[in-house]
Amino acid sequence: MSKKIKTILGLIGILIFLSGCLRPLQADPLESDVPAFVPPTLIPATPTTEIIEPTSQNVNMTQAVACIDNLTFIQDETIPDGTIVTPGSSIEKKWEVKNSGTCNWGPGYSIQLTGGPSLEAPSPQDLFPARSGTSLSIRIEFTAPIEEGKYRSAWQAYNPDGIAFGDSFYIDFVVEE
Repeated sequence: MSKKIKTILGLIGILIFLSGCLRPLQADPLESDVPAFVPPTLIPATPTTEIIEPTSQNVNMTQAVACIDNLTFIQDETIPDGTIVTPGSSIEKKWEVKNSGTCNWGPGYSIQLTGGPSLEAPSPQDLFPARSGTSLSIRIEFTAPIEEGKYRSAWQAYNPDGIAFGDSFYIDFVVEE
């Protein structure tokens, strides 16, 4: 036999011998609940506990997840700007608006007078509940003053925290006999 064949046969013999030593670990058949192999687990030498202190960065991360309030004015539905009304008349004003934020409007949301006379309309008033992305009508009953002149009453939406948001909307009319 050649030296090459002897070397190959020798290597095969060593492999056969080693394969007998490397057989898979088997569970004891008498103990059926013992796993065949338990992988090693790394346990740190000393346990560590991380304490997270509140920081401005943590607060900003929370705020980034919170929803955003917004109201977009779409159009006047009644009483176009500059409408002439009689003194002391009742005026029903409607605006079409959209909840263009990511928060749904619910309890605690309101509309409030932000400028001009109240024209006998109560302030604040509840803002009609609306899901994010929907349009709705806001309706307020006003009473025209007795005195002739131009009048403008401005209103804005407020969230439950008392923070104004979105476009303001207003009624603008003229009182004449």
